[in-house]
Amino acid sequence: MQKTDVIVVGAGLVGLSIAYGLALLGRQVSILDEGDEAFRAARGNFGLLWVQGKGYGMSPYAQWTRESVVLWPRFAASLQADTGIDIHLRQAGGFQLCLSDDELAEESRRMHWLREAMNGDYPFELLDSAQLRARLPGVGPTVVGGCYSPLDGHVNPLKLLRALYAACRLRGVRIINGQRVGAIGQRASGFELHAGEQRWHAGQVILAAGLGNRELGAQLGLDVPVRPNRGQILVTERLQPFLHYPTTYVRQTDEGTVQLGDSHESVGFDDATGSAVMGAIAARAVRCFPQLAQVRLVRAWGALRVLSADGFPIYEASPACPGAVVASCHSGVTLAAIHALRLAPWIGGEFDDPAVGAFGLQRFSLKQEGRHVG
Repeated sequence: MQKTDVIVVGAGLVGLSIAYGLALLGRQVSILDEGDEAFRAARGNFGLLWVQGKGYGMSPYAQWTRESVVLWPRFAASLQADTGIDIHLRQAGGFQLCLSDDELAEESRRMHWLREAMNGDYPFELLDSAQLRARLPGVGPTVVGGCYSPLDGHVNPLKLLRALYAACRLRGVRIINGQRVGAIGQRASGFELHAGEQRWHAGQVILAAGLGNRELGAQLGLDVPVRPNRGQILVTERLQPFLHYPTTYVRQTDEGTVQLGDSHESVGFDDATGSAVMGAIAARAVRCFPQLAQVRLVRAWGALRVLSADGFPIYEASPACPGAVVASCHSGVTLAAIHALRLAPWIGGEFDDPAVGAFGLQRFSLKQEGRHVG
């Protein structure tokens, strides 16, 4: 039996960010991670810090997202001070590109809803085609317009993951790979977890296992409604810098490669790639930036997002199993800062954060009863 104060199940961006935040508070933390057999959303994402449009239909999520990007410079500075790794945080704003009048009208509707929900404190600019080309040279002639938000940005997601691993270890976090948690039981003094032939005991357990949270949560009496949603991404050869702002479909990395993406597929637990979807992604990218038509593609992959039943994050401190916490979201990059600097202190009992309450599991039962949430 191995003992620790806190066990985090899952070493993706959510689990690592929470573990890092708890380590900053001086907690003894161990992370149990399934290893390379797991679905690893943290290694397959687009790297955006995105506020624009987030929280449509649930204003607390819009506020939570915005507060996270405000915390990001402090979070990135802490990681670099601990590890020396520059994760290439850039927060110069971002563009949503629209290829039809209907897309532009829908973007306008959502952004105005969010501005009203945020009492007017939600900066953005809707741009027609001429205004967009003046701000973002190289945009294709079939792009009818777009939306700019000064709150958006991006990072190098693999360097972020590497920095979190290194920072956690430097702060004393034990990261144990190849440990798939099969059983969790509540004991008088905390929780006992079984991972293969190993047994672990901790006073607190944080479920941050992505799509695995549904099965693990059920063992603690928690119904965690998460499901997979596949996204595919293409990567080009290195190009001279031409795109100095991220967009939702195309972004140029600090290394010069260009990522193309933003597909959404309900295909179960299948993270493979498919030529039809990849072709549609490439075609849209060329419409957005025609200069990409002749570049070489060097990599492609599929990854599974972790979506809740309503698409918004889940943070639940179990009332039936004190010390058990569930954390699930599909925006592990955008929310990494607030997970480390606000959610982790809330989990650690440093303060009661009223904002977290909006993301509890109770909202799903309320919606089934037809009651409005958020």
